[in-house]
Amino acid sequence: MPDLDSLPASARAPHLDVAALVGAVQQNCHISDAQFAGDLTLCTFLLKMRELYRWEHDIPLTRDLPKGEVGDWMNARSQMWEAIETDPYMPLPLAAGEVDPFEVAAVNAELIPHGLVYSGGYGRQCKPHFFLGRLDRAETRHGHRVYVSGCEYARDLEAPPGMMLDGTVFVRAEALRRWLWERYEEWRFNPKRNEAMARAVACYPFQRDPEAALAEMAAVETEAVILHELGEARAEADLGAAWPDLLVEVMRGRAEIIARAVRDLYADCLSTLPGLLEMGQPAALHFFFANFVGMRRKLFPELVEAYRRWQEDGDDTILRQAARDGLDRWGATAHGLLGLHRERGDQVGAEIEARLAPRTEQPAVS
Repeated sequence: MPDLDSLPASARAPHLDVAALVGAVQQNCHISDAQFAGDLTLCTFLLKMRELYRWEHDIPLTRDLPKGEVGDWMNARSQMWEAIETDPYMPLPLAAGEVDPFEVAAVNAELIPHGLVYSGGYGRQCKPHFFLGRLDRAETRHGHRVYVSGCEYARDLEAPPGMMLDGTVFVRAEALRRWLWERYEEWRFNPKRNEAMARAVACYPFQRDPEAALAEMAAVETEAVILHELGEARAEADLGAAWPDLLVEVMRGRAEIIARAVRDLYADCLSTLPGLLEMGQPAALHFFFANFVGMRRKLFPELVEAYRRWQEDGDDTILRQAARDGLDRWGATAHGLLGLHRERGDQVGAEIEARLAPRTEQPAVS
C-alpha cells in the first residue's frame, strides 16, 4: 500500500484530512470484500488475494511473494472480514462534511482540484468497487469525462482497470499494469496456449527489459481501455435505464454472463475495435484477441475468424467489416433482450439462456 508521503502536493491542503479519507475508502473496500469474496472461484480468489497482498506490501511485480507470509496474511484477512461482514459502508469525510460513498460526482468535485480521483460503483454481481488514487490526467471525449489515475491509495480485492459510471470513464493505470503483468506471467508459463498473446508480447522488449516492456504495453492498453469504456458509455446511453433493471433480474446466473457479453460486444463494435484499427497498433489488436475469451468469443466466433484472416493476408478490411456487422447485430440483440425483459419479466433469464447460450465450444484464439 503506497505511503501517503507519495500524495500530490495539492492533496496536502490543511482542510482535507487525506489519512481519514483513505481510511474510510479502504474500510469500505474491506466491507465489500467481506461480503462478496466468497462468490469467487477458489482459483480466482487465490490469485486476487496474492495480487492484493503484493499491492498492500508494495512488492514489485517482478519479485516473488513470500509464501508463508502470504498464507498468514490471508488467514488474518479472513478473520477480519468475518468481523465486519455486516457493517454498513462508511461515509467519506470531506471538508464540506460527510458524503455517501456512492455519491461519486460530489466526492470528485472536491478531490479533483487536489489531484485525487475517487470512484464507488457496482460491478459484476452487484459487487461494490471503491478506489482512491492520484489523478494523472483528465480529458473529455465524445462528451464524456475521462479520468486516468496513477498510484492507488485504497482499493478492494478486485481492481478493474476500466470502469464507467454515470457517463464518466475511470481508467486505473496502476491496476492495468498489474493486470497486464498477470496476463504476461500466465502466458509465459504456457506460451503455446495463446498465439495471439505471443504476438502481442513479441511487440515489446519483455526478454531484454521487462519493466520497460510493461510500461510500453500499459501506455498502449490505456488507450484500449478508454476506447472500450467509451463504447460502454455510448451503449449505456442507447440502451437506457432499462438495461440495469435487466441485469438485476438475471443477476448471478448464466443469463447475466450472456447479457453482459452482449453489451461488451456492442461496446467493442461501437468503439473498441474501430478505435484500435485507427490506432494502427498491431500489438493492441493482438492483445484484444488474446483476451477475446469466454462468453464473448462463444457468441461471436465470426470475429475470431476475421482475426485469423487478417493474420494470413495483413488486410484489415475483414476486421473492419466484422466490426460493422457486429455493431448492427449486437445492438439489435441488446435491444432484443430489453424487449424480452418487458415481455417475460422475472422469467427473462431462462429465455435468454434458451435463445443465446452457446451449444458448442469455439476454437481457441490463435
